[in-house]
Amino acid sequence: MPKISVEIPGELLADLDEHVGEERKYVNRSEAVRASIRNNLDLLDEIDARHGRLEDDA
Repeated sequence: MPKISVEIPGELLADLDEHVGEERKYVNRSEAVRASIRNNLDLLDEIDARHGRLEDDA
């Protein structure tokens, strides 16, 4: 899996960390970021579908 580097404001990172760790929603930061990216891409696909901008998979 490729690795990337991003800069994240401390406030966002602190909020993210509230959801990461044992007994929380995500095991680690990477898992949380991947889930967030997937959710965002799904939302963008829904918006594109509503505006007729999705290409056919045919």
